[in-house]
Amino acid sequence: MDPDTVEQLRAAGESDSHVDADGRVPHGSSDDPNLLDFSANTNPEVPSGAARVFSAAFAASRSYPADDYVQFRTAAAEFVGCDPLQVIPTAGGLEAIRLAIQTTVRRGESVLVPTPSFGEYVREVRLQGGEPALVGHDEMLDSDPAPHAMAIVCNPNNPTGDCYDAEALRAFADRCRAADTTLLVDEAFLGFTDDPSLAGRTGVVVARSLTKLFGLPGVRMGYAVASEAARDRLATARRAWSMSEPAAAVGEHCYRDEAFVERTRERVGDERERMYERLSSRFGVYPSDAPFLLFEVTDTTVDDLLLTARERGIALRDARTFRGLDSHVRVAVRTPEQNDRLLEALGV
Repeated sequence: MDPDTVEQLRAAGESDSHVDADGRVPHGSSDDPNLLDFSANTNPEVPSGAARVFSAAFAASRSYPADDYVQFRTAAAEFVGCDPLQVIPTAGGLEAIRLAIQTTVRRGESVLVPTPSFGEYVREVRLQGGEPALVGHDEMLDSDPAPHAMAIVCNPNNPTGDCYDAEALRAFADRCRAADTTLLVDEAFLGFTDDPSLAGRTGVVVARSLTKLFGLPGVRMGYAVASEAARDRLATARRAWSMSEPAAAVGEHCYRDEAFVERTRERVGDERERMYERLSSRFGVYPSDAPFLLFEVTDTTVDDLLLTARERGIALRDARTFRGLDSHVRVAVRTPEQNDRLLEALGV
């Protein structure tokens, strides 16, 4: 991405929301079939049988899906450790985030938002008329939640990749509950780790996405988890038929494939460590618990690095569109063979 484009993206959202002229937050992903895409953090592998399950569900798509999604909710609840009744199906994790903010934040209310982090949080808060109160993501758990209607945590954080200490996060959740502040935890990448989910905890709304872990972003599988009054608000506001029949079937199938999840976690952990060591020989790399690595470019410009990688058939994520990152690039952790191509292209 050229510097003029980056500056336009930054300026379009009143200089601090990182949205483009259409109000959209820039994301990774390349649709160029000639490029190996390291800009999007989706699993390069999918569970076996997923295509078969999707095709088998096509016939059922001739009718509206059963709006209770019992099988999907049961599988999701078993995966994160909550009651199936607490699972609110959505078309992807971002819809779960919007639903949580929409049912919690009123016009003029303040929301604690981490930075640098997923740019959609600021946009969604503003769409509800709320006011984002930005705080460094590594300082979030030391913040006072009392003045705010909601606090948002991304765990592991995107784009830095680090997980919060589990005990400290639970303590922050308790403080939010005591202050009557809803805590929204985006766990889009937590499935790549062994860390426990906060799903089902009182006062917490968890947003989950299956699309990252199972490599199927186009299927749009996600859900929120909440309890008590928050659960009732989300269940009432959820659109009818909020997940397609094929998405629900594939989601259930994926969550039942425990062996795939374990293989993915092992591969990502091994490859992330190898990539971290190699990339650190040239760049300032952030420690990560996620399926991606963020690094600072110091020996050239981001534009030159992006261009060089592209000429060698690799798409990288320009991380300058994240608040406070002026010389950074993010790369996904893919298969060993694909990662070798990346490392060779970057000269490390």
